[in-house]
Amino acid sequence: MYFVAYHVMRWRRDDCERDVGNAFPDKSANERAVIVRRSYRNLADTLVEAFWGFGASAAAIKRRVAIENPELVQRCFDAKQSVVLLTAHYGNWEWLLLAAGVHFGIEIDVVYQPQRVAALDAFLRDARCRFGSRLIPRNEFIYDLLSRAEQVRAYALIADQTPKHKNDPRHWTRFLNQDTAFFVGAGKIAKFLDAKVLYVKMRRVGRGYYSVHLSTIAEPPYDEVEDIQIVERYARNLERDIRDSPWDWLWLQKKWKIKRPTVSAEPTAKPAAAP
Repeated sequence: MYFVAYHVMRWRRDDCERDVGNAFPDKSANERAVIVRRSYRNLADTLVEAFWGFGASAAAIKRRVAIENPELVQRCFDAKQSVVLLTAHYGNWEWLLLAAGVHFGIEIDVVYQPQRVAALDAFLRDARCRFGSRLIPRNEFIYDLLSRAEQVRAYALIADQTPKHKNDPRHWTRFLNQDTAFFVGAGKIAKFLDAKVLYVKMRRVGRGYYSVHLSTIAEPPYDEVEDIQIVERYARNLERDIRDSPWDWLWLQKKWKIKRPTVSAEPTAKPAAAP
């Protein structure tokens, strides 16, 4: 898969090389080429691992993905407090969902974009929800959130996706040396639910093995915390992880397809250091 995508088809390779070059102008051409090449290799590994994981047992997933501090989520549920889990297309996000269901033993609501092919969408929903997760289509999320607002929930969002629709609220920030748009929904959800926000860091410790660490980036009371400050803290945490291991991020998702308007009325958050 790596050989065909990288060498034969050169699938999105020009875009990937441009984005890596913009993100790491201080690195040499050879260092940037290594990042691009390894990102294609890791994506191939991730896809194969994902299909294997769709049929793996709970014990097998638990051996492959270790969660260092699951007690952070358990404490929230013991205190009757909802939690928002923010992650990214980093490491193996498909295994992360399965591992969360295995380790936490609670239902996790995941916001997702349905596939256009109904049969594929049904297959992915069944495979991803085997250990207790629940997928919520993006266009149904607000209704679902409001209808279950009184319940203690765990919501998971892959928050590095780009808000492509013109009506999507955006927060613009400097991310990997480039003006980058992020969804602002994570902050709004956290404040609406009075929920704790946890950043989910997944790192590859060996081929087919991962470790997950949770860290708090926001928690009530939110009287003086703006929605976009929560998003800003998420962006700084993710940027740090990408700099540590750049090839583990999904560079092929076209993060910078949308360009920042020259004159923008969108608010700019105060810089927020990663906790």
